[in-house]
Amino acid sequence: MESKGSWTVADAVDYKGRPADKSKTGGWITAALILGIEVVERLSTMGIAVNLVTYLMETMHLPSSTSANIVTDFMGTSFLLCLLGGFLADSFLGRFKTIAIFSTIQALGTGALAVATKLPELRPPTCHHGEACIPATSFQMTILYISLYLIALGTGGLKSSISGFGSDQFDDKDPKEKAHMAFFFNRFFFFISMGTLLAVTVLVYMQDEVGRSWAYGICTVSMAIAIVIFLCGTKRYRYKKSQGSPVVQIFQVIAAAFRKRKMELPQSIVYLYEDNPEAIRIEHTDQFHLLDKAAIVAEGDFEQTLDGVAIPNPWKLSSVTKVEEVKMMVRLLPIWATTIIFWTTYAQMITFSVEQASTMRRNIGNFKIPAGSLTVFFVAAILITLAVYDRAIMPFWKKWKGKPGFSSLQRIAIGLVLSTAGMAAAAIAEQKRLSVAKSSSQKTLPISVFLLVPQFFLVGAGEAFIYTGQLDFFITQSPKGMKTMSTGLFLTTLSLGFFVSSFLVSIVKRVTSTSTDGGWLADNINHGRLDYFYWLLVILSGINFVVYIICALWFKPTKGKDSAEKENGKGFSVEDC
Repeated sequence: MESKGSWTVADAVDYKGRPADKSKTGGWITAALILGIEVVERLSTMGIAVNLVTYLMETMHLPSSTSANIVTDFMGTSFLLCLLGGFLADSFLGRFKTIAIFSTIQALGTGALAVATKLPELRPPTCHHGEACIPATSFQMTILYISLYLIALGTGGLKSSISGFGSDQFDDKDPKEKAHMAFFFNRFFFFISMGTLLAVTVLVYMQDEVGRSWAYGICTVSMAIAIVIFLCGTKRYRYKKSQGSPVVQIFQVIAAAFRKRKMELPQSIVYLYEDNPEAIRIEHTDQFHLLDKAAIVAEGDFEQTLDGVAIPNPWKLSSVTKVEEVKMMVRLLPIWATTIIFWTTYAQMITFSVEQASTMRRNIGNFKIPAGSLTVFFVAAILITLAVYDRAIMPFWKKWKGKPGFSSLQRIAIGLVLSTAGMAAAAIAEQKRLSVAKSSSQKTLPISVFLLVPQFFLVGAGEAFIYTGQLDFFITQSPKGMKTMSTGLFLTTLSLGFFVSSFLVSIVKRVTSTSTDGGWLADNINHGRLDYFYWLLVILSGINFVVYIICALWFKPTKGKDSAEKENGKGFSVEDC
């Protein structure tokens, strides 16, 4: 007969704080209850983001560049707040409470947005083609901002915890449950894609044809239902014990190293402090020697407990393993920095590309495609690319190279190349669109919107490679105790990509505008040179790719018993290119 311990999960408890019983907690049923909130979150956030620029321009009467920046700032803040959500989940609330609280906040945000788009008092008067339009007042914009940033706050808290809480429902020490966990992550990405697909098709169509307040109201009700379903699993969930925030450990190592910055390192590393068991130690590396000083034993580093036992003060002395964990995070930063530009190009797909589509012929028979729904090609590219990669590229690569697929760094490189090609395609398409605009006075230009499909498809395919590559890289190359933080670090590349987009738009607008000319990014897209802006992104992306290759060649994984998986953790070699 199996022991009682084999029926419990060692590092998880039930809702009463008792060791989690495998027969009564966790598994696929509980994980499925969590996925509902993720679907609705994607439906709400992406449904708003991909069609918000048209609302800001056509209803709130804001300039083109201002509208684009509002969208990118909203999305950037959403992902930046993932760090706050992760910190609160790790240090104070736990993942369950974080999801419950922030999903409620997002529901309040979408509810407020439904009201803001419904009441006539909260938007400027309607104007017709050729008339001077009155822009939204500061009060009207304030209400809109409050709604959007409540949604951003909710999204940030949710994205930092949902995938982690879902994986908590499986015991990675149990081979059967570990296999189920891998299946869960596959389905998790599938549900994200399905939520996005519903957002850019059904929800965008409802916004344009039925009414934005109805669409956002449906999001609010859907989130409320998802929250109720989520709470129904309270007694069946497994709750992992909090190990504290890794941010504190990083600051402790930095503080200890700074305190001892004037001390000389010993000639041998055996004199550095180490208190971890042999099985989980990380081998010392020769990089970032300043951080090694945190492991030098000095007078006053130890404190006496009430039992008379001497323990190290973590703000004065760190073990070699803790120092190496911080080094591992530092080594991620060059790759982190060189992937930001991809998300800057991604931002154009939900701002200026949608604005391009709004000026073009979008009819299929009697049906008119909403401008925001053109991003369906973006989502389709992701799904097709993933399917081709899994079914064709991976088997071929394994047969030819004997490897199960591209490494994480190779996938990131492919994503950067595809996004650069996507911006080049966007620039060429815009040149063609502008040539038609100069010879036509119609509000809807006599040129098919399908001219924009290549740019959506190329950047979408790029996301399929870079998103999975980044996620794989940041999880496998980070210390075991900092994987939540490394996921948050990955998500900040999305955030900073949107903020960089806003910064570039503001700079280009300021530099190229004159008193008589709106410059590259004129208020009326037909009077500007958006193609020049796209070519600028092509140049920046090309330079960034060269820097990325240098950083990838420099990157070497840490070797040790607690290091990342070898299969995905190898360095980037010239052969990989």
